[in-house]
Amino acid sequence: MPKSFDAIVIGTGQAGPALAARLSSAGMQVAVIEKAKFGGTCVNNGCTPTKTLIASAYAAHLAYRVADYGVEIPGAPRVDMKRVKARKDAVVANFTTGVEKWMRGLKNTTVIHGHARFVSEKVINVENQELTADKIFLDVGGRPLVPKMPGLDAVSYLTNVSIMDVDFAPEHLLVVGGSYVGLEFAQMYRRFGARVTVIEMGARLISREDEDVSAEIKKILEDEGIEVRLNAECLSASKEGGGVSLGLGCKEGAPRASGSHLLLAVGRVPNTGDLGLEAAGIKTDKRGYIEVDEALRTTNPNVWALGDCNGKGAFTHTAYNDYEIVADNLLADAGRKWTDRVMCYALYTDPPLGRVGMSEDEIRKKNLKALVGKRPMTRVSRAVEKGETKGFLKIHVEEGSQRILGAALLGTSADEAVHSLIDAVYAKTPYPEFQRRVRIHPNVSELLPTVLENLKPLTA
Repeated sequence: MPKSFDAIVIGTGQAGPALAARLSSAGMQVAVIEKAKFGGTCVNNGCTPTKTLIASAYAAHLAYRVADYGVEIPGAPRVDMKRVKARKDAVVANFTTGVEKWMRGLKNTTVIHGHARFVSEKVINVENQELTADKIFLDVGGRPLVPKMPGLDAVSYLTNVSIMDVDFAPEHLLVVGGSYVGLEFAQMYRRFGARVTVIEMGARLISREDEDVSAEIKKILEDEGIEVRLNAECLSASKEGGGVSLGLGCKEGAPRASGSHLLLAVGRVPNTGDLGLEAAGIKTDKRGYIEVDEALRTTNPNVWALGDCNGKGAFTHTAYNDYEIVADNLLADAGRKWTDRVMCYALYTDPPLGRVGMSEDEIRKKNLKALVGKRPMTRVSRAVEKGETKGFLKIHVEEGSQRILGAALLGTSADEAVHSLIDAVYAKTPYPEFQRRVRIHPNVSELLPTVLENLKPLTA
């Protein structure tokens, strides 16, 4: 006879723990199941460790530039990668143990460590025991995608997970994937002292972004000595001495790239293949993501999917918002939907990219008449004062309604400055009203209204 609960939460990423806490505080008997480390991707091999490493890389970069600020230090700066890794490990351990302690300390909650698998619509098997509940929540996350590449099985490679165990700067790091994860690691390890080559199959970096954003980020990376190879349409791998060689098939440049280490950063796949979803009547799409409705309910009305496994965001903040939607709907009949979300995210290169709303391609596809304002960071006083003037601020507005459609802010503090625009997009604030709000000087955000002073038509 299965042990009965009011709710079962599988996975402890960004959505699961908060949901378990909310449900248990409402008086429900909750089971929390985790098969690996508490905290999920963000805490263990995503946001927390990478941003900790990026902080160390920024410190190293700034140390090499101290003379620009009139500061002298004796001797050349040196990066101690073992200490860098130890710092990262300590930060991660603090978060991971914190999540586990939180879960084990919840009232009305049973924590089980093991792999969960459906045996029927409402029954879960974990560690040879069966559990059942009328409400089951999946927060099982994802993992790095390992692409089908000729010769890859014969060489050593790293992913964003395994590279967390590296305590040295590779002599020459080949990064396959010119998107968000790959670019953060590329700049980070260049600043740690590695030679770095970024290899991208597409015609430009981060192809999801506007062309001027892609071009500017490419220039920023190249200015730091990172080699960028585009149009690598026919990748193959082979051993070369103690390292690896990649055949690129690029239209320009050398036909091969050789390095000491290889990092694969070509995307992620959901952890849904070994959950027994078929036994529960839960459908997935062709990529393995769990199909959900606007309230995040699966094709099994007793099961909800949150976070990376549902393919509706793949960010920590969207996963947490999934929790808020599900909890509010269950406990307060709020009628919330994930489709009400405004797209927003950041790329944590230095300088960072803050994004909200539509890209230029999306605006054109919707046939919207739009205006665009743009200002280089060289004309932002805070950036000049900090000596960090790379990038630009760009905002799109709809011509008729004057509402702000989206923005791409690439520059120092852009990941923070973008938030007032997020609020404006949610509120459909007309840009003249946005311009009237007084902002603090000196700050990057104070220039956002100024960006809107010289709007020009967005070309087709």
